[in-house]
Amino acid sequence: MKKRIIMNDKNLLLVFLICFLSISLISGSHAQDIRWLRVGELQSPYNEVGAEYEVEFSNNTSNYFSWPAQYSIDQTVTRMKCVWIGCTDFDDPVEKKVKGVKIIGSGPKSTAMPDQVFPQEIKLIGKFAHPAVTVDDVRATVLDQYDILDEIDPDLPCDRMVYVRYNTSIGITVTKKIMAFAQPEHGNYHINEWVFKNTGIVDAQGNEYPQTLSNVWFYFFYRYAFGGLTAAGSFSDVWGGFNSLWGESTLNHGFGQNPNASAFTDQNSPLYQMRGFYSYYGPYDKSPRPPYDADWGCPKLDDPGAGTLGSAKFAGCVTLHADKGPGNEADDATQPHTTWHLSPDITIMSNTSPSQYDEIFMNDRWAAMTEGHPPQQHDEMVGDNYPNNYKDSRRNAGGGVGMGQGFGPYTIAAGESIRIVFAEGVSGISWEKGREIGSNWLKWFNTGSGPSLKLPDGSTTTDYNEYKRAWVVDTGRDSILATYRLAKENFDSDYTLPQPPPPPEEFSVNGGGDRIQLTWASNATTHPHFGGYVIYRSEGNILDWQTVYQKIYETDDANLTSFSDTTAKRGFDYFYYIQTKDDGTQVPGTTLYSSMFWTVTSIGALLGRPAGSALAEVRVVPNPYDIRSRMLQFGDQSQYDRIAFYGLPPLCKLKIFTERGDLIWEKDHTTTTGDEIWDSMTSSGQIITSGIYILYVETPEGESVTRKFVVIR
Repeated sequence: MKKRIIMNDKNLLLVFLICFLSISLISGSHAQDIRWLRVGELQSPYNEVGAEYEVEFSNNTSNYFSWPAQYSIDQTVTRMKCVWIGCTDFDDPVEKKVKGVKIIGSGPKSTAMPDQVFPQEIKLIGKFAHPAVTVDDVRATVLDQYDILDEIDPDLPCDRMVYVRYNTSIGITVTKKIMAFAQPEHGNYHINEWVFKNTGIVDAQGNEYPQTLSNVWFYFFYRYAFGGLTAAGSFSDVWGGFNSLWGESTLNHGFGQNPNASAFTDQNSPLYQMRGFYSYYGPYDKSPRPPYDADWGCPKLDDPGAGTLGSAKFAGCVTLHADKGPGNEADDATQPHTTWHLSPDITIMSNTSPSQYDEIFMNDRWAAMTEGHPPQQHDEMVGDNYPNNYKDSRRNAGGGVGMGQGFGPYTIAAGESIRIVFAEGVSGISWEKGREIGSNWLKWFNTGSGPSLKLPDGSTTTDYNEYKRAWVVDTGRDSILATYRLAKENFDSDYTLPQPPPPPEEFSVNGGGDRIQLTWASNATTHPHFGGYVIYRSEGNILDWQTVYQKIYETDDANLTSFSDTTAKRGFDYFYYIQTKDDGTQVPGTTLYSSMFWTVTSIGALLGRPAGSALAEVRVVPNPYDIRSRMLQFGDQSQYDRIAFYGLPPLCKLKIFTERGDLIWEKDHTTTTGDEIWDSMTSSGQIITSGIYILYVETPEGESVTRKFVVIR
């Protein structure tokens, strides 16, 4: 075979020197270019090298892949992932020999080696820009920081897509598309489409070394951990243990490994034509609070969330498509061919970046990638003996158990490709139901009696541990399988989901003296199935596990673009979101809503003081303004240099001058409140310096007043 690159001894030495330096300098904390998907209930960052490795995005006690994100981005379930690509009989251009086994990849405990993976492109593509959300004229959405689009494509099959492309030293170019759907019923899974093309590109310079690749396997590994929210606190307020943060309590279950089995072929089966796995939180046998069988769902014990089940959730993957071979795009229902569970702490998962030239190490990885199917699933092996009583030097080395999926073998000639598609999702009983179940259980646990305990099938029991387990495990399993079914239907329909009307392009919240005023754009009314708006409000919390949003308004009026919240009380911060809804005809019996995450406010709105009745009431607070004490002045909003003007009339013109008379800022005050907040910036966006300033207030009738104030920076 003719090669397109020739490496002499000098080049070979240079390559090895680069590899050595890379190994010396790269660590698991090396930052990658990332993009976020944050428009649905499932939210996560994704990197440019294909696999989100351990502690890439946070410290050693946190993970990523958050659901339900409405109740905190800390609702994480994933510790780490990996993607490996391997083949046999590889003619290596660096070593100048045919290798029995060649494996490259990224994760699970470290980033990709710079001599194995060569990032080319990462971008976030959106169907449309996220709405402009403001509170008192200040931008107030986290999407401004996380939903930063590189490209807008109105024909996108999803609402957001992270596009990743990288080359590898094995000669395969990887293209990965991660699709997120904002529609609430489909917001808890991401669809991953992988295309592995034999381009022959083997280095960062783009040099080609074309050859046919034999016995190619693509391997994915997942380490889920479900104790994040309720095991992260002190042991006095939670049931589970710290180790559950890295998955020591995780149980795993694969399904669909035999396409001829009745569960796969029976249309009435919940597993009909589905293959994949799910993972979930099991009782933790190192919990600081025995008995361990009371640990299902990991209840939180502190007020005000007594009993809240922070880990009543399931996560995993369902395979949607795997090519039968290059040029044969039919789905191979027998893939993946490897579905064994493994310990994330064995040598092949090492956090020291492995060399692609270490044949002993690569052979060990190859054995895992090509291992086949287990005779029994992990949770079945464990049974009621609880996770750490299942000891196996390869399956559980003491730090928990993860799941692997291997697709192969394929023979891929130069220019040919393989496409694999799967959905990764998280589901479980709702957060609200988790509060209810946990609260009922805790009352029984503490007193031996309590409210009637109704099981999911409608029967009742006094066995409070079995009650909690039934809701966590039985309904949790049903919910993740239902999620997989929705993802499969979405994929099979070529992403033709019925869509709710788009969110308002603008959503503004403004505090007044006797009400909080909400206004929004009317763009959603052009949707052919527009059905109205719904507004929700929380008091004091935003996207936090204690947050409770309540519906405060709903309308079918297409002409309405404002709402006055007159039930707000002075002294409280309020957070809002508005959803559009359809007319209920697209999916009979179902109303479709836009995602709350498009418009949820990240800054609290509050009632201001009533407008002043006389200009003599106008004052500047604080005066003097000292930047060193701003935290005391405006609390967690202290990132803004906020100076308040109080006692203003309802209609007036505000102007600020320097001591020598230069006009640096002005604004028309038109609200019903007597308050106005200034961020200490000039009209041209410059932060003011220390000095004496003059506030000038003028009413429409021509009356005016001035106030001097001092700024110390």
